[in-house]
Amino acid sequence: MPGIVIVGVQWGDEGKGKATDLLGDRTDWVVKFNGGNNAGHTVVIGDEKYALHLLPSGILSPGVHAVIGNGVVVDLEVLFYELEALKARGLDTSRLRISANAHVITQYHRTLDKVTERFLGKRMIGTTGRGIGPTYADKINRVGIRVQDLFDENILRQKVEGALDQKNHLLVKVFNRRAITVDEVVEDLLSYVERLRPLVADTGLLLNDALDAGQVVVFEGGQATMLDVDHGTYPFVTSSSATAGGASTGSGVGPNRLDRIVGIVKAYTTRVGSGPFPTELFDEQGEWLRTRGFEFGTTTGRPRRVGWYDAPVTRYATRINGITDLVLTKLDILTGLEQIPVCVAYDVDGERFDEVPVNQSDFHHATPILEYFPGWSQDISGARTFEDLPLEAQDYVLALEAMSGTRISVIGVGPARDAVIVRHDLVD
Repeated sequence: MPGIVIVGVQWGDEGKGKATDLLGDRTDWVVKFNGGNNAGHTVVIGDEKYALHLLPSGILSPGVHAVIGNGVVVDLEVLFYELEALKARGLDTSRLRISANAHVITQYHRTLDKVTERFLGKRMIGTTGRGIGPTYADKINRVGIRVQDLFDENILRQKVEGALDQKNHLLVKVFNRRAITVDEVVEDLLSYVERLRPLVADTGLLLNDALDAGQVVVFEGGQATMLDVDHGTYPFVTSSSATAGGASTGSGVGPNRLDRIVGIVKAYTTRVGSGPFPTELFDEQGEWLRTRGFEFGTTTGRPRRVGWYDAPVTRYATRINGITDLVLTKLDILTGLEQIPVCVAYDVDGERFDEVPVNQSDFHHATPILEYFPGWSQDISGARTFEDLPLEAQDYVLALEAMSGTRISVIGVGPARDAVIVRHDLVD
């Protein structure tokens, strides 16, 4: 049975949670392998809507084991808030396990994130201010706090002291903020220990054992390809590996165990935060797309920037991730448009680029070369086979498939759990 990786193709918010949920009844394990509570999944089950920020969306499926992998940074306050909220709604969260090697977001990480972003002014990146970047920076600088450190108070105190020796100078002398004491940080972290202890495990071992036993493991990526720290629109990116390669490094499972790479892509494009976005719309059509698609951040509530489908970005993501299947979401949002523009290439100072430019400056100055496709007016939310779609919608999907470098296996036609068309099975 397969290891399936689910990654975003664009700049996030493509509907990855719904894709994971679609596999739910055949999935044994769902792993979050990167990011933290700086992004969210919205999953609709019947009349219930669930907004998850840190927990893997598989926690909503009965019988599924949910894992927060070593590549995730964990805000313990958010973790237990989400768990209690799900328990209050009658959901079983007992199958959650957290890697002992995952790094912990502390008070000083959140403070530094916020003051640094304000300090950047016009050059701000557009972070959520939740301490994600500073925590990953500490991880790379080898001064981070890991989940396992909370179970040895002496080690924890030593590590916090070492981190604050430098950070308090920065907070006080550069940002004119008060110093943070070691005691307040240690006391806060230790307050979670007893609740945390039964959740912590060698998750890499658990996942490899599960694959050896023939169980289906889904690796759920946060953010998306164009926000990946290596392959995205740097520096306007997240601080983790959001591509398929991150599934191995962020979970402790070798790449030869990954059988399917599923890319989630919207029928148009959105992003949150600063950075280049060639197809972005600033007119009434953009506002129409934003309102109709309810394009507001699950975690922040910020209005998302919106634009037309970008075929070069999808081809790039397909190549970078080795995508085997695409899940096209929110096709229903385009209903009612007479014509649907698609970006097929870019113009950069008179030169045509059929692929994403390697030079960030070129990408920043790129304008889209658009091709127009006939729209449709029929309600497609009840379609359950490809043939149920209007011919114009079928032609649009087939055109995107031809441009994207891999097959479109699933099409989302509405927010409900069952509002999908399955053209190719994602498991078999």
